[in-house]
Amino acid sequence: MQAHTRLNISAGLASVGVALTLVLAKLWALEHTGALSIAASLVDSALDLIMALGGLMAIYYAARPPDDDHRFGHTSAEDLAALGQSVFILVSGGVIAWSAVQRLIAPTPIEVRSEARGIAVMVFSISLTLCLVLWQRHVAKRTGSKIVAADRLHYIGDLIPNLGAILALIAASVFDLHRIDSVVALCAAALLTVGAIRIGKSAFDALMDRAASSETVALIEALAAQETGVRGFHDLKTRMSGSKVFIHLHIELDGDQTLREAHDIGKSLKAKICHAIPNCDVIIHKDVARDQN
Repeated sequence: MQAHTRLNISAGLASVGVALTLVLAKLWALEHTGALSIAASLVDSALDLIMALGGLMAIYYAARPPDDDHRFGHTSAEDLAALGQSVFILVSGGVIAWSAVQRLIAPTPIEVRSEARGIAVMVFSISLTLCLVLWQRHVAKRTGSKIVAADRLHYIGDLIPNLGAILALIAASVFDLHRIDSVVALCAAALLTVGAIRIGKSAFDALMDRAASSETVALIEALAAQETGVRGFHDLKTRMSGSKVFIHLHIELDGDQTLREAHDIGKSLKAKICHAIPNCDVIIHKDVARDQN
């Protein structure tokens, strides 16, 4: 387990390092080019940095046991951070969209400068992101970490605005089409807004103790139904907190069996649920089967 934790932490540190490097590189590129498409990509990388830091904290927190003040752990901090991220993205997307519209309606297009430098930075960004994605894929396969897997998917999605920025810079450099930069920025702002709404809704649902997905609930029910010795189950309750799933389940057992036998059945079912849903907390209550009441 410690080896898995070390691998997850290495992926988290790599994510933070890549995001910080890209933020600095894109700040430099934005200063030299003035391209809104790079500004949109910069905001996305800044978001990546915040999310990477949050993910790294989540990995550390996942390795810590609950304390006296937080009996269910500290995973809600992920959701609070995600709400802050969603607000940051919405505001940034709005600013970029407003600036893009102002450039589009301006009588004279604002020229993008030093396109070659901007293209070089975006190519560097794509290359570094691909290296990170490959490492995250390796770690996620070894450890089963949902945090690393989710971060990997997010970075794969980041390749689209980076490619858009390159196309905008090429259009400005080769074809003298400077307004393409604003169009790409508008598209990127729309993607940022959609992402912000998705992140914000997911965080809000978790803070409101929303149940786990129907697929997760169905999986738990199937495992309980298949477990040897379980005659039935009821009062299955789930809730999300950050990336963690909390599960409460009542199982119905033979009331004439020994306490040790009942304990072993519950232990076996819990192990299967934890294997199927790696980042979860399971509490199983044992009741006498209803036909024996």
